[in-house]
Amino acid sequence: AMLRLRLLTWDVKDTLLQLRRPVGESYAAEARAHGVRVQPEALTRSFREAYGAQSQRFPNYGRGWGLSSQQWWVDVVKQTFRLLGVQEDRVLTLMAENLYHDFCSAGNWEVLPEASETLSRCCQRGFRMGVISNFDNRLEKILSHCNLRHHFEFILTSEEVGFAKPDKRIFQKALRLSGVPPELAAHVGDDYTRDYSAARAVGMHGFLLQATGQGAEPEVPSEHILPTLSHLLTLIEK
Repeated sequence: AMLRLRLLTWDVKDTLLQLRRPVGESYAAEARAHGVRVQPEALTRSFREAYGAQSQRFPNYGRGWGLSSQQWWVDVVKQTFRLLGVQEDRVLTLMAENLYHDFCSAGNWEVLPEASETLSRCCQRGFRMGVISNFDNRLEKILSHCNLRHHFEFILTSEEVGFAKPDKRIFQKALRLSGVPPELAAHVGDDYTRDYSAARAVGMHGFLLQATGQGAEPEVPSEHILPTLSHLLTLIEK
């Protein structure tokens, strides 16, 4: 029986878009422009450490802690370099602000294979579409630059809404915005906890994008697993 769905909501990072290169490579290129030599692999590791610490201390880009997301990111970038011994604050600030703006552009992001085509086909089939993403407020700009924005009625980021997936409230906000009951809505994403089980917890359908060979979560039925995005319409129209 074909699923009766009216609304499809989408995760973005690693579902529709991915970084073109490891964070450390982008950071190393920026550093080189200022005469600072740091190894990309070391930067990727120190970025993970700085990002993890900042996320624990000030969750959801510092929303509710009096930080702007730009300030939150600038602090992460500076700390990434500080962990590797780069200390000069003027250079740190300059690099951090440049990188914050660089990651707004399409230059650092690429559209995943089949994303554009799948989104177009879903729109042609008449599905209403929105984004639910644990992202800061640059997301709208990034989606425009990557030529995906026009597919979506709404873009909900955790920064704007104030709650991050897997919090039910960000999904409930999407359902309220669209006026679609959960049983007529499905969420597509690549993270078992934040996307698949979080959507199901509010009564939505869930599809988990999972590259073949990644050990599937045991409780996900195969008809909810997408080896690639192009499988989505096949599964919906079964």
